[in-house]
Amino acid sequence: MTGVSDTLARPDVLLDGPDAPAQARAALADTWRDPPGWRGVLCAINHKTISLRFMQATFVFFLLGGLLALAMRLQLIRPDNRLIGPTLYNQLFTMHGTTMMFLFAVPVMQAVASYLVPLMIGTRSVAFPRLNAYAYWIFVFGGLFLFAGFFLGSGPDAGWFAYVPLSGPDYSTGKGVDIWAQMITFTELAALLEAIILITTIFKLRAPGMTLNRMPLFVWATLVTQFMVLFAMPSVMFGSTALILDRLVGTHFYNPARGGDVLLWQHLFWFFGHPEVYLIFIPPLGFISTIIPTFSRRPIFGYPAMVLALIAVAFLAFGLWAHHMYATSMPELGKRFFTASSLSIAIPSAIQIFCWLVTLATGRLRWSVPLCFVLAFFVILVMGGMTGIMLGSVSLDLQVHDTYFVVAHLHYVLFGGAVFPLFGAFYYWFPKFTGRLLNERLGYWHFWLFFIGFNVTFFPMHLLGLEGMPRRVWTYPAEMGWDGMNLGATAGAGMLAAGVLLFICNVLRNRRHGAPAGANPWGAGTLEWLTDSPPPPHNFDSLPVVASSDPLWKEGPRGSVAGLAADAREVLSTTAVDARPDLRVLFPTPSIWPFLSAVATSALFIGSVYTPWAVVWLSLPVGVALILWFWPRRHGTRQAIRLEQRP
Repeated sequence: MTGVSDTLARPDVLLDGPDAPAQARAALADTWRDPPGWRGVLCAINHKTISLRFMQATFVFFLLGGLLALAMRLQLIRPDNRLIGPTLYNQLFTMHGTTMMFLFAVPVMQAVASYLVPLMIGTRSVAFPRLNAYAYWIFVFGGLFLFAGFFLGSGPDAGWFAYVPLSGPDYSTGKGVDIWAQMITFTELAALLEAIILITTIFKLRAPGMTLNRMPLFVWATLVTQFMVLFAMPSVMFGSTALILDRLVGTHFYNPARGGDVLLWQHLFWFFGHPEVYLIFIPPLGFISTIIPTFSRRPIFGYPAMVLALIAVAFLAFGLWAHHMYATSMPELGKRFFTASSLSIAIPSAIQIFCWLVTLATGRLRWSVPLCFVLAFFVILVMGGMTGIMLGSVSLDLQVHDTYFVVAHLHYVLFGGAVFPLFGAFYYWFPKFTGRLLNERLGYWHFWLFFIGFNVTFFPMHLLGLEGMPRRVWTYPAEMGWDGMNLGATAGAGMLAAGVLLFICNVLRNRRHGAPAGANPWGAGTLEWLTDSPPPPHNFDSLPVVASSDPLWKEGPRGSVAGLAADAREVLSTTAVDARPDLRVLFPTPSIWPFLSAVATSALFIGSVYTPWAVVWLSLPVGVALILWFWPRRHGTRQAIRLEQRP
């Protein structure tokens, strides 16, 4: 199909006919389907395939990180325990924090977004689908590299934020910290690529009529988060590269004796590290802003305020980093500035909470497992936010610095603020992923085990911190009186593990044999529920045209787009602000080159840990793989057709 239909060329004319016939639907599915067998494993580029693999990989890392935490809790279950030695314990808490922060929390949010965003904005793919596959492979190879080093006796042991000089060449010998620093390069490269993909998808591939003020709030949360990734990730990538150069090449970025500065690492790391808290936290706000309207049976209250609050949180997040550094020699004026910033970020967060509460109070609630996880989020986030305001105060922060009070706060904000909404999102969108419903009874058991276990685990840590128990100690004497609360925290960790195990059983039992979900089991209003569950390879038989932020609730889609080929991977590109039809773009087909390029890139990164010459020699296969990836093909000559804007 080379012509442009009147409907596609004129966005004011809408097509109200039936969906594409069965023959066209089969042709579209065949065109957009990934190849079968081993070729599909290595060559797949469909955004749903890659996203599900991404989610599975991050969940495996979540389980590994949880097992590391259980091992630490078993060591701390009683005083003077000798179950785990100090060296291994140092590696355990380093690997636990690194896994949860770099291999689970941020990538799982991007993985969920890359599945849902194209469906929620009414398009057939993410932008740059091959780059999406490349980012996935880079992420997986980076995580495998870290755990391979750990299991082979080269695990990092300097903490998940690897402060220098402890992580420098004088105090951390061996390859553990080198592996940690290079893992940062893997994961942050993958995150930056995903950010570019998602930003481009949201700006250029929205369905006609989906203007910026009609985007679902989850899409807004994703867009804000990915811009934060672009500004935050380069800081830690530069910091970790400077660290590995100090260790392997002999530079002196962090060596005060040669003009370096150890505090430079803290500034670089926390300029990334505190925005990372909101990289983890903002996507769950989007989950909640999707789940609450669905189960309240009314649109979200205060849509413009919610969008502005998301943007304000992202902006303010970059002005908080030094409140992690109150114990350093920072000027008093600087400490006051960061205290004020730490307090001010509570304002946009409170705006969102009040909008959610109004939506719940004025709606007709339908109780379900996803809503329970959302309501638990309110309780836990408020507690974590209150301790965050406390830690924003210089005087209190100096008293509890590096104690278990900080550990408790961190987990209330990140675990409670991210993992609870994430589980709610999995229960909510599991029918979209599989076409099946999870068991409600098992879901409630999972929820209560998780909620009670979480509070039993982490609430006592506030008291342990106030009593002076330092974080990262591998054992403690009996006369300190900390044994009772540590025993309770370990029991709570067991409840958390039982809840996760119940969730796994629920998923394995119902992903194939659960109750059929139907296209829209919750009666939701966003576009992902317009298509089948699970969606076909091409997402939509015909792209919808929308006129509201909840198109399935109001008048429904105002029509559909005609004129896209069924025998080629054509996608409609729209204008960034008003979502008016702009281009018909020909997307690439499945290819082995993203995988081979990721293998070559990983070989370069891993080799450079052991010899600087790897950067020289292994750049050659990377260059060859990229050249062959982007080598023009005959079928790729027609890349885009601009649509005529007829009067």
